[in-house]
Amino acid sequence: MQNPFTKHPKKVNETYFQHFFKAMSYSFIFFILTIKSFIHAIFPFLFEYSVSDKVKKIYSILEKRKSESKDRN
Repeated sequence: MQNPFTKHPKKVNETYFQHFFKAMSYSFIFFILTIKSFIHAIFPFLFEYSVSDKVKKIYSILEKRKSESKDRN
């Protein structure tokens, strides 16, 4: 039986700790984006595009990683 802690990281060609730190970095980014979205909800003239632009950038990065991991498997 495969180790559930390493099964997914291996699929994306990372160690458990590489995957942990990458996921934590995204968690921090999303936390900041949550705060910006909250501020934007109150003050619509602030952070007009910064949140959506960052989400699009992250989506692009994740899609690239996904296709690269499929190419390697």
